[in-house]
Amino acid sequence: MRIGTGAARFGGRRWNHDHPPHPARRARRGHLGVNFLAIDLGLRDTPPLVLVALRFAAVAVPLVFIVPKPDVPWRTILALGGFMSLGQFAFVFTAMHLGLPTGLAPVVLQSQMIFTIAIAAMVLHERPTRVQLAGAAVGLAGLVVVGVGRMDGAGIAALLPLALCLAGALSWGIGNVVARSAPPSNGLGLVVWSALVVPLPALAASLVVDGPAAVGEAFTTLGWETLVSVAYTAGAASLVGYSIWNALLSRYPAADVVPFTLLVPPVGLASAWLVLGEAPNALELAGSALLVAGVAVPTLVDLRRRRRRGIRSPITPAVERSG
Repeated sequence: MRIGTGAARFGGRRWNHDHPPHPARRARRGHLGVNFLAIDLGLRDTPPLVLVALRFAAVAVPLVFIVPKPDVPWRTILALGGFMSLGQFAFVFTAMHLGLPTGLAPVVLQSQMIFTIAIAAMVLHERPTRVQLAGAAVGLAGLVVVGVGRMDGAGIAALLPLALCLAGALSWGIGNVVARSAPPSNGLGLVVWSALVVPLPALAASLVVDGPAAVGEAFTTLGWETLVSVAYTAGAASLVGYSIWNALLSRYPAADVVPFTLLVPPVGLASAWLVLGEAPNALELAGSALLVAGVAVPTLVDLRRRRRRGIRSPITPAVERSG
C-alpha cells in the first residue's frame, strides 16, 4: 500500500506497501513499552489515523453494550476521549509514521509528567513539591538533548516527528487532569465509553490527510499485521492498562500517579533495540536517561519519605486491587 510522500520526506516508514514491586505489577507497567512494537507492526500496513480509529473501535465494540456508562458527566467522557485517546494517539502514531523511532516514542511520551504536573497545578491547584519541580526540570533538559540528538545528521526536519510526539504527550497530560478532576468511577467504563469519541474523528482526519482512496485501500487490504496490532493495543494497552490508569487518577493526586510509568521507556527502548535493531545514538540515549531520571527521582524520594514515616504508598494497593 502506498500513501503519500510524507514518510519518505521525513525519513519515516513507507507503506508496503515502599515494598519491592511484585513481578506481576512490573509486567503490567512494562507491557506498555512493548505496546509500541505492536503499533510499529500495524503502521507497516495501515495509515496512522486509520490505525487509531480501528484500535478504539475495537475497544468500544462490543463492550459499550455490556459495560454500564460510568457515573460521570458526558463532558468528562468526551474530554477523556478527545485528549487521552484521540489527541494522544493521533499525534504519536503520526510521529512514528514520519520517522520517530519506535524505542524513542515511549521515552518522549514521558514528558506527559511535566505537562500533567504543570496543568494540575494551574487547574486543580495541586501544588508540586520542590523535588517534583526539580525532576520536571531534569526531564525537560533530557528532552532538549533528545532533540539535539534527533537533528544529528538528519537536520531540522527530524524535529517534526519529535514535536508531534510532544503534542501527544501534552494531550495525554490534559487527559490526566480531566481524569483526576472527575469523580471516582469505574476505570473500565471510562475507557470503553470514551473510546466511542475516537473512531469517526480519526477517520475524518485520515480522509483529509491521506485521501479517500488511501483510506478505502486500508480497509480492503487489511493484513495480519494490522489485526495483531489492533488486538494487542486495544486489549492489553487500552482495556487493561488505561482502565487501571484512569481508576488511579480519579482517586489520587496526579503528581503521585504519573511517575508510575517508569518501566515503559526502558522496556520500549530495549525491545525496539532487540527486535527492530533500532540503536539510539549517544545523544538520544543520554537525553532519554535524563528524561527517565527526571521522572524517577520524585518517585524514589517520595517512596523513601513514606518508608521513613511508615506510610505505604497509596498507588500500590490500588494497582493490586485492579489486577
